[in-house]
Amino acid sequence: MDLIGKKVWFLGDSITEGVGTSCAEARFSEVLKKNANLGEIRNYGISATRIARQQGLGENADFVDLNSFCERFDQMEDGADAIVVFGGTNDYGHGNAPFGSFEDRTMDTYCGALHYLMSGLITKYPTSTIVFLTPIHRENENVPNESNHLPLKAYVDKVKETAEYYSIPVLDLYATGGIYPDCPAQKEALCPDGLHPNDAGNVVIAKRLQAFLERF
Repeated sequence: MDLIGKKVWFLGDSITEGVGTSCAEARFSEVLKKNANLGEIRNYGISATRIARQQGLGENADFVDLNSFCERFDQMEDGADAIVVFGGTNDYGHGNAPFGSFEDRTMDTYCGALHYLMSGLITKYPTSTIVFLTPIHRENENVPNESNHLPLKAYVDKVKETAEYYSIPVLDLYATGGIYPDCPAQKEALCPDGLHPNDAGNVVIAKRLQAFLERF
């Protein structure tokens, strides 16, 4: 895919929104726009949001009322040449939706929400290049979460499995993203809070993403 002049929309959570960066221009979407000479970008990243719709209030009530990816993707503008979706870490970190199974097609479980989102996007943007990014590594990711007693890796694997079903390309940032905050040196250099990449971390993501998009 020749990226020069292309329109790329970004759907995501706080990492896409730019939490952890020094300014909006340091977000990976902006870095990609500059480096690849994109024509237009739209950033639909909202902090604390998750792929699945959440259940009730629970102990994370402050987060529950925020729209999930499934509840807001259809509000994105038309006309994109490419859509980049980057989420799942908050479903692991503070989501209370059930994990579900591959057969689910409801936005109320994580597995079902992936189906709902991916099928919805290919319907809304049938000729656009749609790519998903897996969650990156985060500090203490092997600790099972409270809602489903699963590590982050389970959420990563389900993104890849579901995307394969819909023939959607996946950039596996968990496997090849180059960010591993459980290593103190990399945490300091790229992801100081253990979750959100800093300016340097966003450059790493932008480079990986540019090389990935140029393959299609």
